[in-house]
Amino acid sequence: MKSTWIPALLALALTGCGANNIFCEVSARDNKRPIVRALLGEGENRLMLTDYLPVWDGADSVTSSRLKVKALAKDWSEFGVEAPKGASASTFEVWSGGHSLSVAALSGKRAAGCWAMSGAAEQDLVEILTSVTPRDIVALWQNCRLPQDYIRRTERGVELRIPRDARDKERSVLRVFMAGDEGLFNDLLIPLERGRVVTDPASLNRHDHEAQVLYSLMIDRFSNGNPANDAPLNRKDVLPQVDYQGGDVKGITQKIEEGFFDDLGISTIWISPITQNPRDAWGYNRTPETRFSGYHGYWPIYTTVTDDRFATPDELREMLSVAHSHGINVILDYVANHLHINSPVLKAHPDWVTPLMLPDGRKNLGLWDEQRLTTWFDEHIPSLDLAREEVCRSMTDSALYWVREYEFDGFRHDACKHIPLNYWRMLTRKMRQQVGDRDLWQIGETYGSPELISSYVCSGMIDAQFDFNVYHTALDVLTRGRSIRDLARVVGKSSEVYGAHHTMGNITGNHDKARLISLAGGQLSPDEDHKAAGWLRKIGVGDPVGYKKLALINALNMTIPGVPCIYQGDEYGEPGGNDPDNRRMMRFEGYSELETTQRMLTQQLIGLRRGVMPLIYGDMVTLALSDDVWVFLRAYMGEYAVVALNVSDREQTVECELPALVDPGQQLTAHFGQEFKLENGHLTLYLAPTEFEVLTK
Repeated sequence: MKSTWIPALLALALTGCGANNIFCEVSARDNKRPIVRALLGEGENRLMLTDYLPVWDGADSVTSSRLKVKALAKDWSEFGVEAPKGASASTFEVWSGGHSLSVAALSGKRAAGCWAMSGAAEQDLVEILTSVTPRDIVALWQNCRLPQDYIRRTERGVELRIPRDARDKERSVLRVFMAGDEGLFNDLLIPLERGRVVTDPASLNRHDHEAQVLYSLMIDRFSNGNPANDAPLNRKDVLPQVDYQGGDVKGITQKIEEGFFDDLGISTIWISPITQNPRDAWGYNRTPETRFSGYHGYWPIYTTVTDDRFATPDELREMLSVAHSHGINVILDYVANHLHINSPVLKAHPDWVTPLMLPDGRKNLGLWDEQRLTTWFDEHIPSLDLAREEVCRSMTDSALYWVREYEFDGFRHDACKHIPLNYWRMLTRKMRQQVGDRDLWQIGETYGSPELISSYVCSGMIDAQFDFNVYHTALDVLTRGRSIRDLARVVGKSSEVYGAHHTMGNITGNHDKARLISLAGGQLSPDEDHKAAGWLRKIGVGDPVGYKKLALINALNMTIPGVPCIYQGDEYGEPGGNDPDNRRMMRFEGYSELETTQRMLTQQLIGLRRGVMPLIYGDMVTLALSDDVWVFLRAYMGEYAVVALNVSDREQTVECELPALVDPGQQLTAHFGQEFKLENGHLTLYLAPTEFEVLTK
């Protein structure tokens, strides 16, 4: 890549605030985390300042060179932004004390023919390759918009100069947003280390959230490291499947020390709730007849007390310390939506809950969408009225306790969509104010449309949510014969709504889902009651094709944008129905031959995900798509990987052309035994039934 930058660029870098930097007046604290871009709809958009800058009480003004902006509050805590018609990429600037930070603002729709990918880096220059010529180009280093002199159009796309400011930061990012007459391009995210583009995955660590691989575990069902704290209810009216089985935090610590997570390639562990749960039984199941213990942790009695059946405070601190010494994050599942009816908090404040009875005489139980923000999960766990200031303040303080008193790396938040937005804004503001020096990451649980899910994802609320729409579509493709075209469309929609480099969680399953392998193997029908099935019969895998289909969803999750998440046991193919059958005690040995092979395959996929930069930060382009096969490319800094998924029970031959902008001479290796030919940019893939391939350099 050859540069022909004009001398004026050097002059710009040497003026204003010293010889080295051009953004030296920007507050380092406010510029620490990239601000999530604003997606603007037609007409006026009502925006809240704290959704972008959560610790700002207000601003002097908000301006834009292209957008119409007006104050909706005297302190600019709320403001209106009107986007131009059609697709556009621009920014608005938030001013305080004579200095500003920029927020990328996008309007319009993604266009299939408009794509961009990073091409190469040379010294301070970065090449961006584009399929068509962009009209609007916005480049940000952190939250600072690069001057136009730092952007140069080329025959192949765009060339950017990295500001010298980046050399002062161990890690920062360059982001690029573009639009053309046809529509929006995909956005780009390029990590920098001391001002140089990161190209070696070994340079990444547990704080690079796009590079993490998440492992979900239920403490009671994982590993028993301290039998002295075992305390099952041992009641006749509580079946063993829903009683405590002895897993604890000490068991997690031991498995970290033994190298279980290192060998698998896990960089972040999500543990189930640790707070004190009741010591008696609640709830009721009719067939078979049983009540339930609180082994799962989702019925908090005390919100700031560690359940002694799981850990002492010292054992919890030890586990976190050991995890960090292995380069592993630990995030805590926190329950804010409800408290157990015997909680001292509810006894002291019985008015803190939403009404159980609706005006029409019905009980407000399980009305997940009709009464989304008030419905109760059960009569013994009333939903809190978090729209009230004092309730919200108390529960956010309780959540903050866990990251203030312990070295957790963030939260998995339960039941997000049932909690009003004011809670998320207050919690994130407190976290930034009180532990803002720590790199905390938050991911939530919301079932619903991308628009609903994304309403919680911004700089002032939570970082990500689990992408259940991708999971459910993939499940339908694998178990109902749905076209993989639908899966490609849903993945594309996620990229459009959450950004092309989002950290949404892509799951193999979770503690509220029937095991995918049992559905894929035919032991469960997609249409039956999976909870009832788990109680009434022993569920295995069924047809061994279930292992292939579980491997396919793992291959998908490890190669598309987002954070891959493995639910405990899915690495080897634990079967089961829904709750509680999907919560069998974890097995660490005694695997069958198929289970051993499955675990090795999962390990190999995670190794590729964490060891190949295009699979972490690569920009994505579909190369071929039919009802049965999806082939796509991930490209990063001149290197690329090709992923092929065949969901049919037939052999498939697929031919496609690599984009002209990538190097057709790059030598590729097939990692999973499928044959291919690459000649002058023409790729031919031979895929066995229900198989996949990942081609890398």
